[in-house]
Amino acid sequence: MILRSHVEWALHCCAILAGLPEGKYLSTKALAEFHGLPKEYLSKALQALSQADLVDTTLGPTGGYRLAKPTSDITVLDIVEAVEGKARTFECTNIRAANPCRPAGFCDAGPCAVARVMWAADEAWRSSLRNVRLSDLVATVADDVPQDVWKSTGAWIARRAG
Repeated sequence: MILRSHVEWALHCCAILAGLPEGKYLSTKALAEFHGLPKEYLSKALQALSQADLVDTTLGPTGGYRLAKPTSDITVLDIVEAVEGKARTFECTNIRAANPCRPAGFCDAGPCAVARVMWAADEAWRSSLRNVRLSDLVATVADDVPQDVWKSTGAWIARRAG
């Protein structure tokens, strides 16, 4: 399974928005500049987050995006599903029905083993992402990023927050 790049962008943007001062917003332009992304494409990921009620948006010169909920109330799965949708990652098309060795009119009693294994793997993946909150992700990022970079990043965001 390959997730669209919008998932990576949305996760990084949410991590950045988590550091915004109360009542401040960060523009699509600033988020695109910070991540080196095309603003037009990034705006689609941000719109998906807005439609999922994960971010609030406002217009105007100090407008942009901010998280709509505390980081402890947003899971990584929430962000992924906002961008990719909630559909399963595996779609069974029941190709086993084409088996020429099956008797005429044979009817399967339920999903095949392949579908069951893939659906179980999908649920395990979703469960793993459901168990990671944005607050956990931000804490991990803070541990990974050198302190001077963390501070300069915070200052960069603060200067652009409206």
